Amino acid sequence: MNTTPVALGILIVGMGAVTYAIRLSLILLLGRLRVPPLVQRGLRFVPPAVLSALIFPELLLPGGTLMLSLGNVRLLAGVLAGLVAWQSKNVRAGSGK
Repeated sequence: MNTTPVALGILIVGMGAVTYAIRLSLILLLGRLRVPPLVQRGLRFVPPAVLSALIFPELLLPGGTLMLSLGNVRLLAGVLAGLVAWQSKNVRAGSGK
């Protein structure tokens, strides 16, 4: 599929506008509605769940196969970064930045 640079630019800007509109609509909607306490407590777990869903497959499945051994350098690096972040109580310390 060949696309021109102009078409690609329009597509990127359009996708950005749609993403922005969706996020803005939720912000405006939640600003006017009263969210029940149960939902508020549940929403606190969304960021760690999404982060886990993004990171754990990369750590545990290099190349698409489960690898739980000392030869898995990604897993070792992830465990080390987690320990540093946990001990320092600073998530950014575990990322090396």
